[in-house]
Amino acid sequence: MLAFTLRRAIQAIGVMIAVGIISFSMFRFVGDPVSQIVSIDTSAAERAEIRQSLGLDDPVAVQFLRYFANAAQFKFGVSYQFRLPVADLLKERMPATLELATCATILALVFGILMGVYSALRRDTLLAKLFQAVSLIGISLPTFLIGILLIYLFSVTLGWLPSFGRGDVVRLGWWTTGLLTVSGLKALIMPSITLGLFQMTLIMRLVRAEMLEVLRTDYIRFARARGLTTRAIHFGHALKNTLVPVITVAGLQFGSVIAFAIITETVFQWPGMGLLFVQAVQNVDIPIMAAYLLMVSLIFVTINLAVDVLYTVVDPRLRATVGRPA
Repeated sequence: MLAFTLRRAIQAIGVMIAVGIISFSMFRFVGDPVSQIVSIDTSAAERAEIRQSLGLDDPVAVQFLRYFANAAQFKFGVSYQFRLPVADLLKERMPATLELATCATILALVFGILMGVYSALRRDTLLAKLFQAVSLIGISLPTFLIGILLIYLFSVTLGWLPSFGRGDVVRLGWWTTGLLTVSGLKALIMPSITLGLFQMTLIMRLVRAEMLEVLRTDYIRFARARGLTTRAIHFGHALKNTLVPVITVAGLQFGSVIAFAIITETVFQWPGMGLLFVQAVQNVDIPIMAAYLLMVSLIFVTINLAVDVLYTVVDPRLRATVGRPA
């Protein structure tokens, strides 16, 4: 088990080095950093001085090692647009993105599992067919269109929910949350539904398919022959084995939710890292773009590593395979 974890950790470090090379390349091939910092009428001498102060005249290998060493300490330089450290900007926006992604993932997991189990056990009922239709809509419609439709219905037509912003937030140290205020909770509803709808339909379809397959296995027939109750068979045996692949999908989808929250945050003007990245792209703010790429990659790699380890803990068969010598 320890050797398996170490192998996965080494692979994760390799992935981060590759992503670091890509993000470092943005400083060399996506415009000139000096041109983004100074004005048009800046003299050539001042430009050369700034280039030297930034270390842009050093060899490429030296620049990369310095960049990677700073990134390992979460030092991403200064934003061209805001003239503030990028780490401080990400730290300020991170609570909003993580709060939105967590709520969307919880929503997707709870309703996705419930709808998937019901659709598998009562697949001929009208409600199960309705769930199938909802899942088809959730997969087919683009995220931005779902957000616009929700804004039109609940904000413009009914006036129940705010159409943009995060509402009132409470500061707990450096962390800010809207879960403790009424306006914050109301502002969170529509972005969470928009962001979590695709994941919810994906989990529902996965749970339904896995549940139907598990119910046809021999040990479920043997459990029925032993006289176990239907509840014990469905939830004590079938659902438990159904959730093993769901753990992997849910973990990776959480990373996807954070990475692809850009569209949802733009539609609802949610003050998170995704909206900050969009503004950075519009203004060619390379330090923010590179830092966002590294942060999202780190989240993906960390979640993937945790899911791999958790998968071996949950599934004894995989644990036995991992522990077996090659």
